[in-house]
Amino acid sequence: MRVDLALTGFGNVGRRFARLLEEQRPRLLADHDIDARILGIVTRSRGAVFCADAIDGGSAARVVEAGGRLDDLSDGESALRPSTVSELIDLTARSKASARVVVETTTLDISTGRPAIDHVAAALSAGCHVVTANKGPAAFAYDDLRARAAAANLSFLFEGAVMDGIPVFNLVRETLPNVTIVGFRGVVNSTTNHILTALESGEAFEPALARMQADGIAEADASLDVDGWDAAAKAAALANVLMGARITPHDVRRTGIGPGCAARAIAARAAGRRLKLVAHATRGEVPVVEPIELPADDLLGGLRGTANALVLRSDLLEEIAICQLGGGLVHTAYALLSDLVTIGRRLRK
Repeated sequence: MRVDLALTGFGNVGRRFARLLEEQRPRLLADHDIDARILGIVTRSRGAVFCADAIDGGSAARVVEAGGRLDDLSDGESALRPSTVSELIDLTARSKASARVVVETTTLDISTGRPAIDHVAAALSAGCHVVTANKGPAAFAYDDLRARAAAANLSFLFEGAVMDGIPVFNLVRETLPNVTIVGFRGVVNSTTNHILTALESGEAFEPALARMQADGIAEADASLDVDGWDAAAKAAALANVLMGARITPHDVRRTGIGPGCAARAIAARAAGRRLKLVAHATRGEVPVVEPIELPADDLLGGLRGTANALVLRSDLLEEIAICQLGGGLVHTAYALLSDLVTIGRRLRK
């Protein structure tokens, strides 16, 4: 099964995905009969390229990381330079592959969720499936985009929006029939958990944040992490998808963390507790993101460094916990890959 891809955005996650696609190509073919090709990439500041004969994702990543532009990737006659995301989508939609997929990895805009929402809508309108690691579409416009995808018999998937590659949405969608999610609580932001772990050990706030930025884990705008916006977007996405809410991150009651949390984190540890930034919600109520002192033997309280965990409350199975002990770019890139496999499975049914 040939699957042709268009990448919108080519930052840390997009480039890691391009490389992971090449690394996993033999297994995708052998295990899932998926021959995935990247036809085009468009970026905000590094140019764009489209080639109907496919692009080498690794070469594209190396060009960008060396400070170059995608416009210079190929001088072949078949290479085009789409000037907008819409143009790239239109070019990709002409492919005769079994599936055309837009991989959306642009930066989260916490004010409106755009332009990611517009990219998803344009892709669906053009007949392309969508996978995204951006939290915006599910956090701001889930119902609308889900309806558009269903009407067009297309997939709109976003496993990477919460807890990277750990299956959260897929777990509920595929393996929990007849179960109703009635609430959740979780530590869902790796950057703030790393910082709070460092603070309780006496380290300063700024160096701990700088490490997350250097590793590409912190958001491009780190205030999205430390001010609680990233967790609020994830809480909104979880509430919308799993509990039928129709909210945006701006509806979430939000309190972030800062250098001033150091004394509280140290005192909590001395008392046998742990300070964590927790996102929690109950069906029908507004989600909350706030620093909470938890017992050290609580699952969330025991999370160290970049570890994340989510506890789902259900009607039939009570509490279900999902834990990720480490996070990084490969985890988020894997989420995009897993969504690609899901599309392949759906098409073969």
